[in-house]
Amino acid sequence: MKNILDFKTLAEFIEYFKDEETCRAYCVEMRFRDGEYCPHCGHHEIYKFADGKRYRCAACKEDFTIKTGSVFGESKLPLKKWFIAIYLLSTTSKGISSLQLAKHVGVTQKTAWFMDHRLRSAMKQDKGQIFGTIEVDETYVGGAVRNMHRSKVDRSKVGTGGKGKSIVFGMRQRGGEVRARVIENNDAAQLHPAIQATVAPGSTIYTDEHRGYNGLVGYIRTAVNHSDKVYVSGDAHTNGIESFWALFKRGYHGVYHWMSRKHLQKYVDECAYRLNRRGQGMNIVFADVVGGATDGQHLGYKALIA
Repeated sequence: MKNILDFKTLAEFIEYFKDEETCRAYCVEMRFRDGEYCPHCGHHEIYKFADGKRYRCAACKEDFTIKTGSVFGESKLPLKKWFIAIYLLSTTSKGISSLQLAKHVGVTQKTAWFMDHRLRSAMKQDKGQIFGTIEVDETYVGGAVRNMHRSKVDRSKVGTGGKGKSIVFGMRQRGGEVRARVIENNDAAQLHPAIQATVAPGSTIYTDEHRGYNGLVGYIRTAVNHSDKVYVSGDAHTNGIESFWALFKRGYHGVYHWMSRKHLQKYVDECAYRLNRRGQGMNIVFADVVGGATDGQHLGYKALIA
């Protein structure tokens, strides 16, 4: 039987996960990889029904399936369709739109959009601190005023740069991972705590000349003055984090075209997740997303559109 590590194409992937039983068995393996448990109360003694699809907790007596309490929820979609969506979302460098996902998986665009957002919630960034040489920068996300519908222009701050846009703050370890988050503004009150929570003290930090970084304590900081058209000064530059912004915005403009402020962090997580795992095998990435999906919380449609 072909090992997941050997998969090179979507066709080979689909050939392996050829039926619902194979997908369910893999999902069981990932969900109970640290031992069986009840998703309702957490008790570790459960009983399996003869049909192989349902379980009952020995403590709370609640019935459940392998999807209960997970990102998959009690979705009526076959796990095979979910698995194909995971493969596509994990392997495309710029992401995949709900329209394209709908065509590949064989669902409606509305369902594909729902699947996309559920799976993004399973593609979380790591929580541990990064250390060493760190490049730090912010970017602004949002359409230009000239491209907005007339009804939205009055509600937007007219101008250039970051006015009327959402701010995403990023930190990239040279030779390592990127961490990025949506922030409300780019002053020291926001930037300093974000750095302190993510970057280990004593690290070397390279930034641009933005004054929001001034006064940062506990790090070796060097600023490159972009206003004077200086982009590299010895080892000091922010080219790495800016390449992440370029990748993220190619997805924004070329695939998704628009990202709501409410869901922006999910898109950022998705892009960072793929970049951080770009050197890993498909078996590792796929197992990680399926594991995250089975460990995650049910996300209802009403919550997504509220």
